[in-house]
Order: sequence, then C-alpha cells, then structure tokens
Amino acid sequence: MTTPRPPLKSLDDALAQLLACATVLAEQESVSTFDADGRVLAQDLVSALQVPALDNSAMDGYAVRCADVLHAQAQLDGVLPVSQRIAAGTEGTVLAPLSAARIFTGAPVPPGADAVVMQEDCEVLQHPDGAAVRFKVVPAPGLNIRRAGEDVTLGAVVLSKGELLTPAALGLAASIGMNFLPVVRRPRVALFSTGDELVMPGDVPPAQMKPGAIYNSNRFFLRALLLRLGCEVSDLGVVPDRLDATVQALQGAAHHHDLILTSGGVSVGEEDHIRPAVQSLGTLDLWQIAIKPGKPFAYGRVQQAHFIGLPGNPVSSFVTFLLLVRPFLLKLQGVQQFAPESIAAPAHFTCAKADKRREFLRVRRNAAGGLDLFPNQSSGVLTSAVWGDGLVDHPPGHTIAHGDLVRFIPFSELLG
Repeated sequence: MTTPRPPLKSLDDALAQLLACATVLAEQESVSTFDADGRVLAQDLVSALQVPALDNSAMDGYAVRCADVLHAQAQLDGVLPVSQRIAAGTEGTVLAPLSAARIFTGAPVPPGADAVVMQEDCEVLQHPDGAAVRFKVVPAPGLNIRRAGEDVTLGAVVLSKGELLTPAALGLAASIGMNFLPVVRRPRVALFSTGDELVMPGDVPPAQMKPGAIYNSNRFFLRALLLRLGCEVSDLGVVPDRLDATVQALQGAAHHHDLILTSGGVSVGEEDHIRPAVQSLGTLDLWQIAIKPGKPFAYGRVQQAHFIGLPGNPVSSFVTFLLLVRPFLLKLQGVQQFAPESIAAPAHFTCAKADKRREFLRVRRNAAGGLDLFPNQSSGVLTSAVWGDGLVDHPPGHTIAHGDLVRFIPFSELLG
C-alpha cells in the first residue's frame, strides 16, 4: 500500500517559508552616489541641513512686498523702481521700501520681500533713476516663493534603511551632500542549468541541431533578472544529467555564494538529479508548489548556501523567479517593501475550465482598458512572456467570464 503524497504547498505558504529563511546580509559597503542606482541602503540617511537652505524664488520675475504693489496700483500707476538684481548663487540685501528686486529662479528672496511676481505679469519700463517695472497683478503673500526647508528639514530621515535606491533617491541623497552611500553588499549567486538537451546559442547552427536539442534560453533571462536585482552572478553553465556531475557542481557552487540557483532537473523523472544531489549535501525543505506554471520548485541548503531549484520549462522558470526568487533576493538585501502592486482590470477573455492550482496567466492590456489573453498558455511558450505585459493571478477552482474583474500584476512591478 502506497503512502499518499502530502498536498502541494500553496504559493503564499512557500513564499512565507522562503522569506523566513532569508536573513539579511550583514556586510555593507560604501559606494559612490553616482553608482548606487538599484542598491539597497544599509543605514538611515539623516540630513545635516535644510533644503532649500533659504527662501528662494520659484520663477524668474520680481521680488516685492505685496503691500507696495497694492500701493503702486493705487498711487503710482502700478510702477515700482528696480532697486537690485539677484541671481541664483548670490544673496540680495534688504528690499528697499516701494521698490522691486529683479530675481531669477533659485535665487534667495531678499529680506523684506513676501512674494515673487513672474516676469510674464510684469512690464519693464524706463525710469528717471533707472529700470522700473509695472505690475499687472497684485500678488498674494508667498506667491512663487519656495520656503526654506520645505523639501528637507534639518535632522530629517530622508531615506530609510532597506530602501531600494532609485535615480530620484540618488538625487535626494546628493541634495543633502551625500557623495557616498552605505549599501548592503550584493548577493553572490551561482547559476547553472541541467539538461543534456541544452545547447548554447552560437555553438550549433539551427540547421545542425540534433533531434530533441534546444537552445538554453533560461540561462539568458535568469542571468538578466539576477543582474537587475543587484546580484553578482557566477554563471556555471550547463551541468550534464548525471548525479555525480550535479553533486560536484553544487559542492563547488556552495563556496563563496549566498545562493545557488538552478534551472531544470527538479521534477521526478529518472534524469532529474537535483533532489537527491541536494539531499546528499544538505537539506531540501520545500518541494513543489500548487501553482501553474511552476509546480516543480525547490528550496533548501547546500552547506552554508541557500539553494533554489527552478523548473526547466522557460515560462515556469520565469514566473517562479518573479514570484519567489525576486522577493527572496530583495529580502536578503534588506528591502522591506517588495510585494508587487496589483490592479483590478476587466478580463476580455474567458476561462471556462477551473484548475486545481493557482494560475498565472500571461495577458496584455488593450486600448479599451481590458486584458487580452495570450492564446497559448503552455509553460514552454516563452513568446507569451514577451507578448504580455503582466500576469493575471487566477485563484484555484474558479472560472473567468468575459468582463469579470481579475487581479492583474504588471511586469513593471516584478522586473525592478
């Protein structure tokens, strides 16, 4: 009598288990702010100044006292003499009564002024004592003035530990004087594929491919995805479909790497050697999950390194990387917010047959605001991931009728 197999682990449970094992890397390094895009901040950044440092002009125009402009409108045909000129990087003097200061964007507002009138609302005149300006409007106090500290206050935490640095974040760091930033070191990932059928592009022309041989597409997109996530990648190529070769590859990869990531060999066939190889060297804690595509997924440890085994079918490998490996690697780097944002969108397709597993369908937004389904959802059809711009997270046991609202996860949420 055979022992019944335990039920497959759900995606949510598998992800929770992975994240619980992803201890943040302790080592950090200092990198130039120019080179820190995509890195993860290792410490809070606290501002030693306020930004802007002084009240400054948001426009090219004229700095005035509002009361003086009101007086000029009533008494002087709206005209005030220009008493000084203030460019960005210079500092003016106290604004003389019943005068205006020519001012440029970013220049400090002179003491005494309480508004800036943009030059389009002014008419420059000649005055017996020099330049003068006629105001077409009466400004309200604060008009076109950027207040000191309105962007950053002294002592504020401008960027928090665990934040994934973006181009805008680098600009913000530079605005408080940071030319180097403390970041978590990059995860070191060893990548290899298994399968005697795999051929590298360029090694064999298409016309000379042997029956059953395929080009190794997974190696290319997995390496690219790892690099996008800030990893240092050791590409170990293709390992033959032999247990001894798989054990040897895992042993070598375990040294000096935080994660061993493999593609293929995690199913249950006689030529799938990942499971016994990992178990002979360490532990296998997670095996197969209830999603489609991507059921053959594995997690364990090989010596001190984490191990993740992805399915060999390209779409399965691609989807499980996005859903499971991506958050795991971000957690290793200390990122605290990595759950992708999803939106509710109408399905412009039908799925009349419910599946027992949670499905991730490749779809594309259309001009009408709905989602079109790629016609072939096979786990071997990588075209679907290129054609599509996201995934529909389709619960198990449900069908989809045309017009139903579904949970759509854009690829833009999963590829950065």
